[in-house]
Amino acid sequence: MEPMPKLDRAAYVAGMREQLEAMLGRVADAINEARDGEIIAGSERPVFDLFAEFRQKAFEAGLQMRTDAAEAAFSPSGGSRVEETPAE
Repeated sequence: MEPMPKLDRAAYVAGMREQLEAMLGRVADAINEARDGEIIAGSERPVFDLFAEFRQKAFEAGLQMRTDAAEAAFSPSGGSRVEETPAE
């Protein structure tokens, strides 16, 4: 089995940067919206959830990019041949 092509690191980082900045803005909003005297208790869970959501999106995007790189490198003529059946 040939090694799977790697994803383009620079393209991945560039593609995720906008989503990261948007998420960090939402983190700032969550901290600012917490009640006075309850900043940690009022913002910890929303911030945790935002990072968890971003972590999932970042991982999925990386997996998809690596899969796309592998599909782009795949040569249909290099594998097994599938017999075509005539149309009825």
